Amino acid sequence: MSSQSSSFQSPPRIEERPARPYVAIRASVTMAEIADALPPLTAEVIAWLKARGVSPDGPELWRYLTIDMAGELTIDVGFPVAEPLDGDDRVLSGELPGGPYAVALFHGHPDGLMQATADLLRWGEETGVTWDKHPDGPGEAWGARIEWYLNSEEPDLDAWDTELAFLTSARPGTAPATPAAGS
Repeated sequence: MSSQSSSFQSPPRIEERPARPYVAIRASVTMAEIADALPPLTAEVIAWLKARGVSPDGPELWRYLTIDMAGELTIDVGFPVAEPLDGDDRVLSGELPGGPYAVALFHGHPDGLMQATADLLRWGEETGVTWDKHPDGPGEAWGARIEWYLNSEEPDLDAWDTELAFLTSARPGTAPATPAAGS
C-alpha cells in the first residue's frame, strides 16, 4: 500500500472464487452490539448442522450484507457446506457468489479487523478496484463482503487469522472498472 503501513501478512490480491453454498443465522446489529450478539450464533449454527449430520465445509464466516456504520449492519454468521441444505425459521441457506474477490489475510485480535477492512478498501481505491456494492438507504449493500475466521477455535484471540474476501464487480477476463473522469 502506498503511504500507509499494511495490517496484512501479505499484499492483497484478486482471486477468482467459485460459488459456495452456506448456512447461517442472520442478525441486524449496531457496531456496539457485534461483539456480544454475533459470536454465540456460531455455536447455534454448529448445533443445527450437527443435528442434521452435516459438517461445515470450511471455516466460520461472517458475511456483511448491508453496512451502515452509524446505524445497523446485517450480517450472516455461518459456515460453508458441501451441498445446499434447506434452511428453517432460524437458519437460512444461501450461496456465496462466485467471481473475483479482493483477498487479504489479517493476523491478530478481531479488534484490528476494522483497520484491516479500511486498509483493504484503501488498497482497492489505490489500485482501481470497483466493489460489488450499491447504496442501500443510509448504508451500502454488498454482493459479498466476508470475514473468514480461519482458526476461531484458537483461545488466544491475538493468534487468530482472518481472511477478508470482498467481491469486486470485475468479471473474469475484464479489468476492474475505474471511475470516469470527474466522478
